[in-house]
Amino acid sequence: MAIPFILGLIVGFLIKKSLKKALIIGIIIAAVTYFGFFSLSLDGLEDIIAQYGPMSVHYMVLLLGMLPLSVGLIIGLAIGFLFG
Repeated sequence: MAIPFILGLIVGFLIKKSLKKALIIGIIIAAVTYFGFFSLSLDGLEDIIAQYGPMSVHYMVLLLGMLPLSVGLIIGLAIGFLFG
């Protein structure tokens, strides 16, 4: 039970770090599009989703299949996210 707990701590900490960076990037993109330096179009996004969407879902299913879903992992995720 110690290995999933430690893994949960690490993953929770990394999720918290990446969410902070994603929020900062989102604010920067919103400001740039508001001032008109960059325009958002969904045409290119639809092509990217059509091309890489099924592959990314496949790899996500493989990743979730490898992670041990136990109480220790869930507690580690919560502690790593809150206190990391």
